[in-house]
Amino acid sequence: MAEKNEDLFTALRNGEVSKVKELLAKEPETINLSDDRGFTPIILAAYFNHYEIVAYLLEKKADINSRDASGSTALMGSSFKGYEEIVRLLIKNGADLNNRNTMGATALIYAATYNHLNIAKDLIAAGADLSIKDERGYTALDNAKLKGAPDLINLLKGM
Repeated sequence: MAEKNEDLFTALRNGEVSKVKELLAKEPETINLSDDRGFTPIILAAYFNHYEIVAYLLEKKADINSRDASGSTALMGSSFKGYEEIVRLLIKNGADLNNRNTMGATALIYAATYNHLNIAKDLIAAGADLSIKDERGYTALDNAKLKGAPDLINLLKGM
């Protein structure tokens, strides 16, 4: 990866909003560039909970459903980490709720696995598919049961 692109990815990780805007203004074609692990700017910004950068990238038409090397998206990463506001932003902007990564996991499966009740509610309200199974054959409900998450279990059973 070229040094100038390293600057972009460093700024994304560090949440340097003005630096990200400056670098993308100079080279707008890098908005969907992947680093050596497949992370795109929107995935990194979401994963590091940088709401303002995610919003900016969406405004500039970043690929909301871009995938990293494991097939995970920004929505999956923010669901896994529990970043409710970023999840809502991604849902509002049309993120694919049912994308599956290489392990077959979806954003809802991650929300259930890591006991993020509000994220699960948001994903379900937006139309996430509760019947999708990961590579182990487990649905979001199965994962909630494995983790012993009673509120999630009740939510997912009631659907």
